[in-house]
Amino acid sequence: MARRKKGEAKPKTPQIKGVIKGAGDVIDQEIVSTIRENYMPYAMSVILSRAIPEIDGFKPSHRKLLYTMYKMGLLGSARTKSANIVGQTMKLNPHGDSAIYDTMVRLSRGYEALLHPYVDSKGNFGKFYSRDMAWAASRYTEAKLDAICNELFRDIDKDTVDFVDNYDNTLKEPTLLPATFPSVLVNANTGIAVGMASSICSFNLRELCETTIALIKDKDHDIMSTLPAPDFIGGGQIICDVKALSQIYETGRGSFKVRATYTYDKSANCIDIHSIPPTTTSEAIIEKIIELAKTGKIREISDVRDETGIDGLKITIDLKRSADPETLMQKLYKMTPLEDSFSCNFNVLIAGVPRVLGVRALLDEWTAFRIECIRRRTAFDLNKKQEKLHLLEGLEKILLDIDKAIRIVRETEEESLVVPNLMIGFGIDEIQAEYVAEIKLRHLNREYILKRTDEISSLKEEIEKLQGILGSKTKVKNIIVSELKDVAKKYGKDRVSTLIDPEDITEIDTTPEIPDYAVHLYFTKEGYFKKITPLSLRMGGEQKLKEGDSIVLSCESTNTADLIFFTNRCRAYKAKASDFFDTKASVLGDFIPAKLGMEENEIPVTMLVTKDYSGFVLFAFRNGKIAKVPLSAFETKTNRKKLTGAYSDKEPLSEILFLQEDCDIVVTSSSGRMLLVHSGSIPLKTTRTTQGVAVMKLKKGHFVFKLEKYQEGRFKNDKRYRSKTLPTLGALPNGDDAEQLELEL
Repeated sequence: MARRKKGEAKPKTPQIKGVIKGAGDVIDQEIVSTIRENYMPYAMSVILSRAIPEIDGFKPSHRKLLYTMYKMGLLGSARTKSANIVGQTMKLNPHGDSAIYDTMVRLSRGYEALLHPYVDSKGNFGKFYSRDMAWAASRYTEAKLDAICNELFRDIDKDTVDFVDNYDNTLKEPTLLPATFPSVLVNANTGIAVGMASSICSFNLRELCETTIALIKDKDHDIMSTLPAPDFIGGGQIICDVKALSQIYETGRGSFKVRATYTYDKSANCIDIHSIPPTTTSEAIIEKIIELAKTGKIREISDVRDETGIDGLKITIDLKRSADPETLMQKLYKMTPLEDSFSCNFNVLIAGVPRVLGVRALLDEWTAFRIECIRRRTAFDLNKKQEKLHLLEGLEKILLDIDKAIRIVRETEEESLVVPNLMIGFGIDEIQAEYVAEIKLRHLNREYILKRTDEISSLKEEIEKLQGILGSKTKVKNIIVSELKDVAKKYGKDRVSTLIDPEDITEIDTTPEIPDYAVHLYFTKEGYFKKITPLSLRMGGEQKLKEGDSIVLSCESTNTADLIFFTNRCRAYKAKASDFFDTKASVLGDFIPAKLGMEENEIPVTMLVTKDYSGFVLFAFRNGKIAKVPLSAFETKTNRKKLTGAYSDKEPLSEILFLQEDCDIVVTSSSGRMLLVHSGSIPLKTTRTTQGVAVMKLKKGHFVFKLEKYQEGRFKNDKRYRSKTLPTLGALPNGDDAEQLELEL
């Protein structure tokens, strides 16, 4: 940052005017402080409380909904109306019913977005793979928690996680759910915050549990040996690019490709698509196929329709008789969303801080979180058992003399003295005495007391075991491993998405074959273009032109030639001759500014035709400079249609001349002076925006207005117009040369 010089005024901070409500006075307020005070809290709220999932795999809206359903007793019970669930959730989630219901739909089994849905739904919940298949209103559908939610809420009442007040301080809600499996990677999760986003793909539960167990036992475990690739509920084929997946596993960023799966029905001559990538919808695929068929890029299809029904997704493509289904599908993979990339950005909130972590780091963080949950649960159980043991030890002392206890209670005149007298009589503390004093009269028998005191030995063993767990990190990890094995056994499923090796993919060229034949190309002063075949040209009459228009360029070429149109805005627009329809001499042709999408008042000044981008272009500027640029500078590897900075904008352009090889050229100024120079004496520049070199000196008020190729014999004495050094003034024509120039002017 540049330092302010001594005595220099301090630069003013940008200010924004604001109005004091109710006062009517306008004040100046610094825009920096306004953004800091108003925008930053909003941004932090979106990041921390809305869009980014935490280590338990849930956003706050998910957690509030599931916890509400848990408190409603919907885990392992009958379903209830979704509207009832939404209404109860509003006690924790300060949003409207529509947003809450949308959240529930995305977590449901019926929506088919998650590998392991958390909501067991009944009714129309729409479909994740369909844009138009909307879900029914909440008053019509029913839901309860799915069985896997037992693993989310196990021991939640044993102080395993922190609880905070809800938005109006009337209820408590958990900050995290003590999930017994790495739910953050089991189900897909996406979110867009302010300045950051999160996109997590789903993994197979069984494979993920095995990988987590292996990492707990060996931190250097090769993850890809047990977790080969992600898995999606929609299935599909994952192109198993080891390098790309390794990058995702290590950094949490990257992308991989997913393909649709299909079957070919030979009897009906049609292709049935049964699964599609998770990043698209069936409607988007059908629309793209229809567009390709209409534009003629795919000619093998006779019909395409959506046959999705009770059996699931199905897109049917009817083929023409001669079509090869394998070749067609390879084309569709390349030209439609039937093959799409899933971009990963494993951005997760860890202790309130957004961090992008790879699979290994995420599993390590989840393991650390789960260790803390086990420790807190163990400490809770230990405390409860120690409290119980303490009470039973007091009860055991009463066993020595029940009659004495009864006598103390009976002979005590004041109720408030019962507990102190029992403490004195048996040598027990206040808590034990309070417990004894509350025992019912019917329980003051030897059998009851013996049964209770028999628990003391087992309680001591359990307490010792719990203390051992708290003192050993290995034992805690063994508990996590045991729980992961149970989850994998109980809820694990076979992989849905299949894996294919990139080497097994057959690459085909989907570029449509362009017929190559001879054509005549015409470009007019007003910007009209015609492509006419030799046969049509012979049969046609005179060229039809707009009034006042004239042909400035005509040449013979082929239908595969490239066309470059230079405009008055220092831009070049590229097209192919095949992009234009064959026409006749009797029509005006295509208006280039409209055809190529030029801006308003942008005018094409000339056209170049090439097939191999050999040769060079001369740009003559009004100040007498000429830039010599190879035509290869306008060749692009991609199919870019618009090139900015086609030539220098420092000085107005006079003329553009395309040459295949060096030759003599004639430069003419507005004063009538002419200069004959060989183009080889002008150095070649590689940058398009170069101003070139000074070739012609100009007198005050004059400019270069013409550049053309020299025709042998045009000047009677061509040496008169040549010069050994550049730049030079050139020479005024005399005799026949002057008459020729006058005719041109």
